[in-house]
Amino acid sequence: MSQPEISPRHASITAEEKLSGEMLLFTTGFMMCATMLWLAIYWSMGYKYSMAIPFAFQGASIVIMGFYWRFRKQQVFALLQLGLILFTPFAMQWSIGNFVNSSGVSLWGLLAPVGAVTVLGTRDSLPWFFAWLFMTVLAGAFDFVLAPEIGAQMRLAGTGVDLKTVSLFFVLNFACISAMIYALLWYFASEKNKFRDLVDRSLEEVRIERDRSEKLLLNVLPVAIAERLKAGEGNIAQGHADVTVLFADIVGFTRMTEEMSPRQTVTILNDIFSIFDELADKHSVEKIKTIGDAYMAAGGLDGGAQIHYCDAVAHMALDMIRTVADYRERTGERVQIRIGIGTGPVVAGVIGKKKFIYDMWGDTVNVAFRMAAEAPAGRVQVDPTTHRRLYNRFRFGEPFDMEIKGKGRMHVYHLVGPHEPQTQEAAE
Repeated sequence: MSQPEISPRHASITAEEKLSGEMLLFTTGFMMCATMLWLAIYWSMGYKYSMAIPFAFQGASIVIMGFYWRFRKQQVFALLQLGLILFTPFAMQWSIGNFVNSSGVSLWGLLAPVGAVTVLGTRDSLPWFFAWLFMTVLAGAFDFVLAPEIGAQMRLAGTGVDLKTVSLFFVLNFACISAMIYALLWYFASEKNKFRDLVDRSLEEVRIERDRSEKLLLNVLPVAIAERLKAGEGNIAQGHADVTVLFADIVGFTRMTEEMSPRQTVTILNDIFSIFDELADKHSVEKIKTIGDAYMAAGGLDGGAQIHYCDAVAHMALDMIRTVADYRERTGERVQIRIGIGTGPVVAGVIGKKKFIYDMWGDTVNVAFRMAAEAPAGRVQVDPTTHRRLYNRFRFGEPFDMEIKGKGRMHVYHLVGPHEPQTQEAAE
């Protein structure tokens, strides 16, 4: 759905300013309706001079609203219109005679400070309230001092207002001013609720986006590293005294890709690595990265929260062999993996500023990589340190020697599976 175009002169107006302008227009509209009623009543009663005041209010209000609509000068609009709303009722009261004869028409001036609260705010509305109080006290003083003289003149001229008319106008003025103040406050409160709902929706959208960003970050980095990155650390590196590292790669994958389309290649990698991700979550092992057709994970990075992290990596490796076999049988794809595991100290950290990655370095990583590279298809190959950690709880094949670059010849073991419960109890 296309969005409505915004006029250039409206583009810089905030939602709060727009509400304030609407409130003042709303107040002015009420006053104009009231002055039309006054015009009709004063015309029927023959108060020609009093008729001129609401008529002048109508004309001045139209000019001021036209100015606001053209230039959007809200402060100027508020000053002029609120001043007009404040002084017009008192001018009408004085044109009729006094507070009683005018049936308290000056009460309409209360709309000025009420409108100022909703338009200008509580602080800026105080001068308007005190101005209304001053005008009310001034009008009362005039009535007190001049009442005998004005009353005598009205009786001589025969222009006094009878008590029934005064009572009717009192009821009309009080009822109308009460209804207008209530309507203004109701409209203001309803608009504020709309803004509050809008703010709540915006905050919810921000929360959803933040959670999504957090989830994306945790898909790339371990929790502890992600927290340090969010805290503003620039150079994140950490040494780990003992970590179990796992490498897995697909046997002959380069040759397989020559016979497959790009879509097929990506589909197989995504299927298999997604299975590995689920197994990493299941065994509380941290996925580190994927490199081509190789998958790297590690246990023991969380500062000892998991005591048997070496066992967790071993169980994950065995599950990886089993699930890939199931995938091969289910899809018919000729996919086999081999896995290498090494245990020892590593250095880990975040590399780069853009498209950064979390990586690990050290002899342990090199050994695990060589274990995977030299392992037969469908087998898990481990170094002596990993074997020492696991031999009480897992079964291994006969050891054999392997030449490891940078390390010389090393005993290597094939991980077969966990001990049966009876065998494990005997071993312990």
